[in-house]
Amino acid sequence: MRVELKRAVYEENDRLAREINEELRSRGIFTVNVLGSPGAGKTSLISRLAEALAPDRLSVIEGDVASDIDTRALRALGIDAYQIETGGDCHLNAPMIRAVLGKMRVPDGAWLFIENIGNLICPAEFVIGEDLKLVVASVAEGSDKPYKYPAAFAKAAACVLTKGDLAEAVGFDEAFFKSGLASVAPNAPLFPLNGRSGDGAAALAAWLRLARGTCGAPAEGPRLEGG
Repeated sequence: MRVELKRAVYEENDRLAREINEELRSRGIFTVNVLGSPGAGKTSLISRLAEALAPDRLSVIEGDVASDIDTRALRALGIDAYQIETGGDCHLNAPMIRAVLGKMRVPDGAWLFIENIGNLICPAEFVIGEDLKLVVASVAEGSDKPYKYPAAFAKAAACVLTKGDLAEAVGFDEAFFKSGLASVAPNAPLFPLNGRSGDGAAALAAWLRLARGTCGAPAEGPRLEGG
């Protein structure tokens, strides 16, 4: 019974996610789901991409368990940002995205970035209407994250590595990290990004524009295995 209930939840989420994606695509809106641990640099990444993707319009949905700190920070930079507070849920889902989109005015042809809850487990299981996922990891988290949380990295179209200036201080093993990434996501490029200076944002923005121009089907939903 538990498996059947989970399957029903996933199937309904996936159905709504497809509807959201189709509606956004019909308006020329490209949607990016940003995954990463708390403090990995997701909000800094989005703020830097807003600069690097200019003059393109960019809207943001910020997901947090509590508080609108990141939303207010983005708005202070002139970025059109909207908040979802889950009140305890560890991930965003398609019904949440549908509800907040009804309150937004995302311009046709814009970019829509969705910053998911800081968590490398649950958000990887749900599609929410995105065209692709980005996973953000910081060197301060350690070099073992692709090994410990393979689903988040395997389902991402690209990986962004932040806070590289701390690598020596924290003993980050870049070769080990890259080997882990290659083992679970061999086709995912790795982009270093300095959230303070913005170094690396232009290269990532160029890749995103290319991905937008060649994007096919939206991200697949989860597949349940066994009982």
